[in-house]
Parts: sequence; C-alpha cells; structure tokens
Amino acid sequence: MKETKDVLRVVGIILLALFVLAVGVPLVLAAAGVALGILGFLIGLAVMLIKLAIVVAIIYLIVVGIRAVLK
Repeated sequence: MKETKDVLRVVGIILLALFVLAVGVPLVLAAAGVALGILGFLIGLAVMLIKLAIVVAIIYLIVVGIRAVLK
C-alpha cells in the first residue's frame, strides 16, 4: 500500500507541474507581450488537464467505494 501511495504522489506532482507550466508560462508570456495565440492554446490545455484530473478523481472515488463495499 505504501508503494501505491508513493506512485500516486509522484503522479500528482507530475500533474501539478504540468498544470503550473500550462497556466504559468502563458501568464508570463502575456505579461511580456509575447504570442497571444500560444496563450489560448495553453489555457485550453490547462482546461483539458483540469477535466482529466476530475475524471481521474471520480474513477479513484469509485474504486475506493467498491473496495470499501467489498471489505
């Protein structure tokens, strides 16, 4: 179980880093006045990552619920 927690922690850190890159980089570029087209793309990417995180969280809750019922 500890190994699973470690894997989930690493996956969470990677997703957080992707989210920060997808949101932070466009904000910095917009502040510098560079590439508004890239800004729209990266914001769309950030929205997609949020949706993916929600789907993963829902699947996790379903799995935990099934596991609790089977115990």
